[in-house]
Amino acid sequence: MSAEDVDEVLSIELRVHAAPWGRGHFMDSVASDQIAKVCRVDGVLVGYFVMMLAVDEAHLLTLGVAGKFQGIGFGARLLRHAMDLARRGGMDSFFLEVRPSNARALALYRNYGFQRVGVRRAYYPAQDGVREDALVMRISLEEIVA
Repeated sequence: MSAEDVDEVLSIELRVHAAPWGRGHFMDSVASDQIAKVCRVDGVLVGYFVMMLAVDEAHLLTLGVAGKFQGIGFGARLLRHAMDLARRGGMDSFFLEVRPSNARALALYRNYGFQRVGVRRAYYPAQDGVREDALVMRISLEEIVA
């Protein structure tokens, strides 16, 4: 991901997340040592992710797939790419947070073997003012076959 990608990434982010990141979040990610990647097919931005590596843990910060490309494997490919990069970077564990109401994301993460390891109470803002918990999920990268 480059600064030139941020407008397109933000367009997807605003459509797919109930509490989307803002432009500043993505610009900071591009400028920092976070890993920010995009996926394009024939020049069209299909999806993206941002993750952070620290000590021996990777943390997926955001992942999004454009609406018309959802449900056909791009989310899985992006997640797998993130996990592969983390493993090659020497990380042992991969963490993420997900809304309990996000059934598609939960199914994807569980399919890969992620396990719930905690809950962040009232983590996500919601439109009606009631905050939603985040499920903290983890997978050991040592158990993932390359």
